[in-house]
Amino acid sequence: MRPVIERESEQVRQRREKLEALRAQGPAYPNDFRRDAEAGELQARYRGVTAEELAAQAPRVAVAGRLMARRVMGKSSFADLRDVSGRIQLLVRRDDLPEGVYAEFRHWDIGDIVAVRGTVFRTRTGELSVRAAEIRLLAKCLHPLPEKWHGLGDTELRYRRRYVDLITSEATRETFRRRSRAIDCIRSFFVERDFLEVETPMMQTLPGGAVARPFRTHHHALDMDMFLRVAPELNLKRLVVGGFERVFEINRNFRNEGVSTEHNPEFTMLEYYQALADYEDMMDLTESLLREVTRTVTGSGEVEYQGERIDLDRPFARMSVRDALLQHVPELDPAVLEDEAASREVARSLGVEVPDGAGRGRIWMALFDHFAEQRLRQPTYITAYPTEVSPLSRCNDADPFVTDRFELFIAGREIANGFSELNDPDEQAERFRAQVDARGAGDEEAMHYDADYVRALEYGLPPSGGVGVGIDRLVMLLTDSASIRDVLLFPHLRPESGA
Repeated sequence: MRPVIERESEQVRQRREKLEALRAQGPAYPNDFRRDAEAGELQARYRGVTAEELAAQAPRVAVAGRLMARRVMGKSSFADLRDVSGRIQLLVRRDDLPEGVYAEFRHWDIGDIVAVRGTVFRTRTGELSVRAAEIRLLAKCLHPLPEKWHGLGDTELRYRRRYVDLITSEATRETFRRRSRAIDCIRSFFVERDFLEVETPMMQTLPGGAVARPFRTHHHALDMDMFLRVAPELNLKRLVVGGFERVFEINRNFRNEGVSTEHNPEFTMLEYYQALADYEDMMDLTESLLREVTRTVTGSGEVEYQGERIDLDRPFARMSVRDALLQHVPELDPAVLEDEAASREVARSLGVEVPDGAGRGRIWMALFDHFAEQRLRQPTYITAYPTEVSPLSRCNDADPFVTDRFELFIAGREIANGFSELNDPDEQAERFRAQVDARGAGDEEAMHYDADYVRALEYGLPPSGGVGVGIDRLVMLLTDSASIRDVLLFPHLRPESGA
């Protein structure tokens, strides 16, 4: 029995009646048609070819796609056919078709998937078209297509029924074409620089590589709890230990945290690691990467994001966390930042929540997140992150309070995070122990102690740099998308009631 998800409208009922009539005649969903041309290909092939030249050539083609519009005029009709490549017009005439086919065509619905064999020609108005000698229905569309999507409720429906959004919105289709081009460009960029693309496990016995709350699952055959990957970092650095000195991975990560216009529980990251490099080398590499991807995807080194021009052609600005705080928090002075009690008091007086037990480094970052991050509009590297909040980063030789780490901000949003890797196994073990203590004090995002990773470091990790880039946020920038849900084909949503 067919499940009823929602009350059928009168239009749906009528379309189902047509489907039942088709079933009575034979196979309602045939799969024996093969096209030899696409709409966009035809538009390109015959661009500039005159009506007279086309009439002399009379090229015959087989096309298929979705019926998106129809204009019935007695014994002939014009229709719009759209496939993956674009749109082409059809001319459907009663006298050109077998007996009764034109009458059937007139009862088909917008959204139906049809197949056409015919001749390419140009109309009196100059529009390239296909004159149908044969037309068939391949698949019935049982729901009327919306003409417009607008308003909050419809926005959520676009996410829930992405298939309908893709049918009706060229802008949505272009967003995901750009996403695909961006990922393709990223792969080419690293392969050309002798990086090896690798894959690391998505299920792990210990979550690691990021300060984040993981998703937990259970492996029944092994009778053991496992975690969905929060980051591939530790496994990628194991590979560098093993001798793969340049590696990258485009991966899916999972973090059991909040949902917002910038966060989705499941998201795509790019991570890359290079031996005999430091965080400054990785900043240079990341800048070159983002500039090349932007130019490839948009055709320019500048993008417009939510009404603001973002220039990725200019050298990216660089400043330390400390300098960013002094610039964006007028109430601070250098002496306050050097004193934990004074910085805590200033933070609380400014309405900034400071976690219990937070040291000076975490206080700095609470102030930074509150005051500075949103003001970093043009591409800006923030460097010298406190060691307290950087458990995998190498300490700065001149000032061990901070690490050789950076984050890249564009349009007030973190795009990348990178650092010189901590490769001292004893120091890494001590950092892990501090994270375990933090977990014991109630920090659910603190890391676990990974004894095998420490053992890997004991075999020797070359001095290295590593970076993680948020693919979803980068695509938001390249497509002028306000929400991360706009660049995910299937964003996470609560189930529909009654579904």
